[in-house]
Amino acid sequence: MRLRALLDTDALGLKLLGGEEELDRSVRGVMTTDLRDPSRYLSGGELVLTGLAWRRDAADSEPFVRVLAQAGVAALAAGTAELGDVPDDLVVACARHRLPLFAVDESVAFATVTEHVVRQVSGERAGDLAAVVDRHRRMMTSGPAGGGPDVVLDLLGTDLDLRAWVLSPAGRLIAAPKEADPAPGPAGGTRLPAEVCARLAAEHLATARGSRRGPHRVTLGSTTYSLFPVRSTGRSARPGDAPEGAAPPEGSLADWVLAVEADAGEWAEERLDLLYGVTQLIAVERDRRDAARTVRRRLAQEVLELVQNGAAPAEIAARLRVAAPVLLPGLGAAPHWQVVVARVGWDGEGPDGPDGGAQAQALLEEILVDPAETGPEHSDRIAVAHTGDEAIALVPLPTLATGEHDETRAGIQADTLLAAVRDPLAAGLDGDGRLTLGVSAAVHSAEGLRGALEEARHARRVAAARPGRVCAAGHQELASHVLLLPFVPDDVRRAFTARLLDPLRDYDRRHRAELIPTLEAFLDCDGSWTRCAGRLHLHVNTLRYRVGRIEQLTGRDLSRLEDKLDFFLALRMS
Repeated sequence: MRLRALLDTDALGLKLLGGEEELDRSVRGVMTTDLRDPSRYLSGGELVLTGLAWRRDAADSEPFVRVLAQAGVAALAAGTAELGDVPDDLVVACARHRLPLFAVDESVAFATVTEHVVRQVSGERAGDLAAVVDRHRRMMTSGPAGGGPDVVLDLLGTDLDLRAWVLSPAGRLIAAPKEADPAPGPAGGTRLPAEVCARLAAEHLATARGSRRGPHRVTLGSTTYSLFPVRSTGRSARPGDAPEGAAPPEGSLADWVLAVEADAGEWAEERLDLLYGVTQLIAVERDRRDAARTVRRRLAQEVLELVQNGAAPAEIAARLRVAAPVLLPGLGAAPHWQVVVARVGWDGEGPDGPDGGAQAQALLEEILVDPAETGPEHSDRIAVAHTGDEAIALVPLPTLATGEHDETRAGIQADTLLAAVRDPLAAGLDGDGRLTLGVSAAVHSAEGLRGALEEARHARRVAAARPGRVCAAGHQELASHVLLLPFVPDDVRRAFTARLLDPLRDYDRRHRAELIPTLEAFLDCDGSWTRCAGRLHLHVNTLRYRVGRIEQLTGRDLSRLEDKLDFFLALRMS
């Protein structure tokens, strides 16, 4: 806005005391101060408001005005409440430095002037940014990428003074504003702490599942963030565009999120519309990256169909040879392969919702991203297809040349697969959804791929039998009793454990004898009297008495392998 516009606003009651020839100066902000030297807080273009508390005598005006002029402020507005009138020495000093000077009537609060200036400046900045965003959108949709989401975040920072980040639904930092920071993020931007990313992603997914109206706000510590979903260009991100209470649009669990460091609760509609326009602009880049996965998805789909239709190993191997260079450019030897199976299930909609396979595919692509990889090609090594209600990932494991014997790069481990993403995904599925994953062992040929797929599916069933919204199981568990226990019917489990353990529980309640803890320790020590007594800090004779009581109450013999095994399984199922 121009200084001249301040005089045209009757509500401000400003009186021009000097500098009429400078009224076309632009005002970029407002600052209130009574410091003798406020230069450290000035960046240029401000309207400075002062109550003149810094002035002790006429000699103080010249150095004060000199500081303002050197800082490049737009004008000075002095209040009359303290002295009754603006002193002549201040008028002279402002004239000498060509600094426009206004008098603020004592009936007008500085807050009124500040609010008016900020509103006008913000509106003009928003209009400028909207034009820039519109140009950027046309550039991105009509040709090569215009710089990606990082450029859009920079626009928000320079034009609206807003810091913002783009996050994946799993809490991965996709884009960050460019600022000087000791912990840079993508493209040199400011990196949010991992725990903050996880919390914001969790809040985003929870609100996406709940269909609550946005923007959704969350306060972490002393900082408030407003969350705007970044959806594909075919779906609106504006909450008012969908009926109140309608089900969340398809793919909402896979949406990115724009996290803005501000409370958007009191924003004007124009400002909100601008931010939703920004999300649509970022969605263009999201769609571009998603399109880049098309070839990998097609390869995975073709290999999966061959495997499931019982194609000859030679035919599958030929397709894998085509897939290897796409997933691992420059790879000399054929890699080993690993299979990961995922399923998203919803309560009350059969085993899986109608979009379960597509949801699982999008989430699995995010989960399998290597956190050490950055940039648009971060997931080039993953090929994910979906069929029916499940998603299947084909993961190449390159062979590393180590001299006489080559080694295969360590594959995906089920126990670490979900470590960084469990909390946000669990929040997004809370209430009625589950995500379960199974991981196969690595195989080195097409002949082993069919077995790897079945192995991953069996492991996913083991994960599905566990409590929790997000669970994974690996191939190692298929060679253990844990493979069998989840599939024992509940009534059989209850009857089996009750027959063996209820007598011991009842005795413990009446006598505080700790027979159950003793039994657990005895089995854990492989029946060793000395080690078990040492662990429980008991005399061996006391331990023998307790074990004898267990055998008496249950009619079992803990020296027999069969009875030890029954107790072991009962404790695992209880």
